[in-house]
Amino acid sequence: MQEFIVVIPARFASSRLPGKPLAEIAGEPMVAHVWRRARESAAARVLVATDDRRVAEALAPCGAEVLLTAADHPSGTDRLAEVAERLALADDAVLVNVQGDEPLIPPRLIDQVAARLFADPDASIATLAEPIRDIETLFNPHAVKVVRALSGRALYFSRAPVPWNREAWDREALVHRPKLLETDAWLRHIGLYAYRASFLAEYRDWPPSPLERLEQLEQLRALHHGHAIQVALARVPHPAGVDTAEDLARVRKLMPPPEGH
Repeated sequence: MQEFIVVIPARFASSRLPGKPLAEIAGEPMVAHVWRRARESAAARVLVATDDRRVAEALAPCGAEVLLTAADHPSGTDRLAEVAERLALADDAVLVNVQGDEPLIPPRLIDQVAARLFADPDASIATLAEPIRDIETLFNPHAVKVVRALSGRALYFSRAPVPWNREAWDREALVHRPKLLETDAWLRHIGLYAYRASFLAEYRDWPPSPLERLEQLEQLRALHHGHAIQVALARVPHPAGVDTAEDLARVRKLMPPPEGH
């Protein structure tokens, strides 16, 4: 595989879980676990991009490479754009954005999303998805849905249950909320991205698009400007990340402290 870089955006502030990157899991800050997972991938370089020195200090014992970035970035993608600029990366350099709240991320998925972008030279972004198996997820606005073309490129992302099954989802069906889906037409988007550095340089200068403002999904900005997004089906299950205190408690149960701690 061609070389790629993993960047882990780790913003200290979080409305749901303040100081989230430093939340303790199994004796270490959460962002350290994400860094270790990324180091197990085929990435040529792994660095953490943060807006807070406390994150850098917490990662010092790991020997992780940390880049202090601006505090006013509206998204992790904007933070990656700053990283690409400061590292003076070539236009065709590939950066994988691994969110700092995914301590269980399988390294295999990191490699897969990078490989997907390398496989389509005309795509600016690659990402992953997985089949939706329950009606609750399909109708959950926090679970982002994606529709793909035959080529694997994204047609649209939405918080709504798209595509809409006109024949099956009449008023009565929605009231009873069927337990199983009938086909594999519905895909849940996984927020793991690979970008070309040239795309990131353009992205930071674009204002939010109308559809992005409606759906609150920044990937729609790329589609609005005509950039192709490749979507691959994840080869292994993608564990949920940490958004809330409840999520943190769940992950702590899955990752208990080592004996003696």
